[in-house]
Amino acid sequence: MEQRGVGGAPTPTPRARRTRRTRRVLAPALAVSALAALAPAVGPAAASAAPTAASDGSGAAGGALPQALARQTPEWKPCEIPGVPASARCATLTVPLDYRDPGGRTIEVEISRRQATDPDRRRGVLLLNPGGPGGPGLEMPFDPGLKLPDSVTSRYDVIGFDPRGMGRSNSLACGLTGAELEPERPYRPGRFAADVAATRSFAEKCRAKYGDAIAQFTTRNTARDMDLIRSALGERKISYLGFSYGTYLGAVYTQMFPQRADRFVLDSAVDANRVWREDIRRYGPEGEKTLAHWARWTAERSADYGLGDTPAEVSRTFWKIVEQAEREPIRIGSRTYDADQLRLMARMNTYSAQGLAEAVVLMKKGAEGKPSGDLPGFDAAWEDGEQTKFWTINCNDSAWPRDPSVYARDAARDKKRYPFFGDYASNITPCAFWKPPVEPPTQVRNDTRALILQNEWDHATPLPGAHELRAALRNSRLAVVAGGEGHGIYALGRNRCADELATAYLAEGRYPSADVTCAADAGGKGRIPIPGSPIGG
Repeated sequence: MEQRGVGGAPTPTPRARRTRRTRRVLAPALAVSALAALAPAVGPAAASAAPTAASDGSGAAGGALPQALARQTPEWKPCEIPGVPASARCATLTVPLDYRDPGGRTIEVEISRRQATDPDRRRGVLLLNPGGPGGPGLEMPFDPGLKLPDSVTSRYDVIGFDPRGMGRSNSLACGLTGAELEPERPYRPGRFAADVAATRSFAEKCRAKYGDAIAQFTTRNTARDMDLIRSALGERKISYLGFSYGTYLGAVYTQMFPQRADRFVLDSAVDANRVWREDIRRYGPEGEKTLAHWARWTAERSADYGLGDTPAEVSRTFWKIVEQAEREPIRIGSRTYDADQLRLMARMNTYSAQGLAEAVVLMKKGAEGKPSGDLPGFDAAWEDGEQTKFWTINCNDSAWPRDPSVYARDAARDKKRYPFFGDYASNITPCAFWKPPVEPPTQVRNDTRALILQNEWDHATPLPGAHELRAALRNSRLAVVAGGEGHGIYALGRNRCADELATAYLAEGRYPSADVTCAADAGGKGRIPIPGSPIGG
């Protein structure tokens, strides 16, 4: 029988590649590409490895899983993904749509596997998540940009999967158009009513297309899916590498299934107990810190960029350009920008101080009426599915204020407090018009081991979130790359110290006795192309 997607439509075939995101998506320059041959189907799962119920440590889910779900094993088949070898193999697993009703409606989750190269030393499985929310991960184990060392790939079957609602796993798209697709919204009293209308329309379209089923696309249910993947692969435990939003998914898994979490590496951390509105609002104060860091860096290189000899002068240069654009939009390259668009373009280039300095040089030329190239990132428009996936998870994971006036008040206040990005971070979203979550947000507080990696200057997942995650996972260890820039570290060629720590833990079980500070590699401060990449955050 054909597996039907949410809303009754057939599950989509090959996904469109996602290349743009400015919030919770990891943006390392990974070009998701070739899949290698996968292992043949595993044998039946051992009884001790199989879930006996759809419940978890929260006690919030339903009763026993049907045997057809609890005892399923992967049937590997050609992945048939454009641009990858024909030998690539994937498998489809069936999971409950609603774990409170495990015998009810089901959906499918697509997985892939890169088999351990040294079966005699094989430890288990290493699940990967690229971030998002919304990032597909099916091809991730074979991405040439993610250079997992041989000592890791020899010991683990590396497992990729498209989380529910993503890629080949019932990909969500609400049919958004026009203003509904706007990713970030500056606060302007005169346009607030239009922003409310667009975000309300967003929520209404999703509700009309998917009905109550859309409420089941949550981080908690994805964690339950991960545990069903574990069972189907015949494993008692999983190890895990998650980037950006994937750190939250990993943290939730450790809270729900602590006895099944083996070696976890959480790269570029989300504060697990602030999801999601307050976590996003953190971009306001942290944006000011990022801008100050950039001004210091750029002032030290005044001869290269000509934006000012002191941090104060560099900062004034930027804000004078914004003020000029407030009076009259500025042409930069082939485009014209108003003040709000310049702030957004600046933020999109804060993955590195160098990248932002180069962008502001272009802005300065435009403000002076001089010819220049185009600003990086202008064409980073979101697609329907990207927006749908991102906000579905954000709105379903936790309750948001229902009153639009709350957003107007907070955005107006934060625009004054944090003029770089505060209003964008606090403004109205579709979550104001979403149905309340079916479960409360996960409160993460446990003693599971996890190695947390974090760049000091990561504007997508700011440093305070890593400290908070470290406190929530009480037996975790935090490795901060002092002076490190960019989003994502491990196996991306960004920092040797962090790479060695994570590899030693995954491959050999060597766990740091205390938190670690790594020095940034010379010339390796994580400059990232804009817009992002097919790997999430």
